[in-house]
Amino acid sequence: MNLGQTATVTASPNEADALAATQEAPASASPSFSIKVLTVNIHKGFSFFNRKFILHELREAIRSVGADVVFLQEVTGTHSSHESRVANYPATPHYEFLADSIWPQFAYGRNAVHTSGHHGNAVLSKFPIVSFDNRDVSISGAEGRGLLHCELQVPGRDACVHVICVHLGLTEAHRLKQLHMLCDIVHKHIPANAPVIAAGDFNDWRRRAHDVLAQGASMHEVFVQAHGKAARTFPARFPWLPLDRIYVRNAIGHAPMVLPLKPWSHLSDHAPLAADIEL
Repeated sequence: MNLGQTATVTASPNEADALAATQEAPASASPSFSIKVLTVNIHKGFSFFNRKFILHELREAIRSVGADVVFLQEVTGTHSSHESRVANYPATPHYEFLADSIWPQFAYGRNAVHTSGHHGNAVLSKFPIVSFDNRDVSISGAEGRGLLHCELQVPGRDACVHVICVHLGLTEAHRLKQLHMLCDIVHKHIPANAPVIAAGDFNDWRRRAHDVLAQGASMHEVFVQAHGKAARTFPARFPWLPLDRIYVRNAIGHAPMVLPLKPWSHLSDHAPLAADIEL
């Protein structure tokens, strides 16, 4: 399988039909519609320094947020050695285990391959995922990175909502190239009038992404819009660096928040971000 290949598991046709029926908007509905989003780097389901496997606790914490769409980074697809050695290790891919019965639609983009398996980005959605694509933005010699682009059909909207789960590199020069690749997706592959949400781990401690995405993709960060600056998210126990972001286009972010230390500070080295996005 090639690096960057994607995999997805979605609801059965009957489940999808039922979901669509429950989401059909009445004729008198307001043209605006809000969805709650969450983004978190889950560190392959392990705590700091891989001391403890905490994926089950992560699942409960993610559920408690009540998000409609979840952006996940560093999600394990398979890991053969962990499957045989780690107690309570799921038999299914981690994105499927986390989605469970809460998010009937999910997509996975494989970014990094190693001898025991692979990991990447995932999107969990309460709305139908009508298409998806994983853009391999890895730079030669560096860790695999990707941009997982999904199109969602939400209630009462003719145009799909485009969501992009982001995990960029640790080197500034690499990040700059990857940010321009993100702009290329938005500019060339998404209709100009379509809502876009790009969220994830940007590793952008020097805050260069704001200008690049504003100029190249007309996207704006929801914490910057609400509070004048990006949220500090890393390290989770003593947040100092603003590594994680939620950018939008043709949408408005409301009530963006960094999720509280408890229980999140021992579940990830990145503090999760949540926001309501008005379309």
